[in-house]
Amino acid sequence: MSFAETNEQPHFEKTSFRVGKKIFATYDSKNNRACIKLSIPNQDIFCLYDKSIIFPVPNKWGKQGWTFIDLSKIKKQLFTDALTLAYGEVAPKKLTNLIKSKEKK
Repeated sequence: MSFAETNEQPHFEKTSFRVGKKIFATYDSKNNRACIKLSIPNQDIFCLYDKSIIFPVPNKWGKQGWTFIDLSKIKKQLFTDALTLAYGEVAPKKLTNLIKSKEKK
């Protein structure tokens, strides 16, 4: 929720995190798992870490960049990096530029 203009809404049996109406992440509390939207190149890179922890959704959604993350096993900084990229996939450019300027400081 620390990303600009992010809101939390129900999404079926999960919680979604959105910028405007676009979802960049969901949280499944029952399975302690997140699902985030990455570009295909970023998905490929993050999945190299450990495919038992971070992996494409096993269907057509995965081929569009949707990626599962096991929250009980992932390192906090790796999750933060992946979530930041997911936000950047759907947020307007003016908002992603805010993140980039904070990273430079």
